[in-house]
Amino acid sequence: MSPTIKRKLADLIRLFLYALTVTVIFYPLSLAQAQNSVKEKFGSWDYRCETVPGEQGQQCLLAQTVQAEDHANSSLGIVILRPKGAKDGIFRVVAPLSVFLINGVSLKIDQLDIGRNAFFRCFPTGCLSDAALDEKLIEQLIKGKVATLVIYLSPFEGNRHLVKLNGLREGYDKLR
Repeated sequence: MSPTIKRKLADLIRLFLYALTVTVIFYPLSLAQAQNSVKEKFGSWDYRCETVPGEQGQQCLLAQTVQAEDHANSSLGIVILRPKGAKDGIFRVVAPLSVFLINGVSLKIDQLDIGRNAFFRCFPTGCLSDAALDEKLIEQLIKGKVATLVIYLSPFEGNRHLVKLNGLREGYDKLR
């Protein structure tokens, strides 16, 4: 294995472990704790900061919770974070444990189909799907009005969740 591949693999593992640490710390938050950790609002996005054990300073993220259009019992947590030292941010979807994992989560911004992303792990608080938030994706999100996320509770039953993107530019700028 070449040194470049080893370095990239080590960076990817480090990013995954950091994201996992942030996930464990930020979730599960009770509603009262979530309200207390919100430092600012940017449109539909909550700007939250927490101290990560073993790290100096705080890790901040943008978060939003959305209900399915036609199923009141289906909600998603959307988290955008930018780990220290990482080139790209992370676009995380936290889905309920009842999600059909094989279909993953699909993303559209306005009417543009972006694609699907797999779920990689489930915790008692939900199943996670992380996508690298590169410059292209963040620009699409910032310029968009609504992101549509679809999760599946069975192979053929998709639940649409509409994520309002207003305030994302300002919130993401604060994460930088």
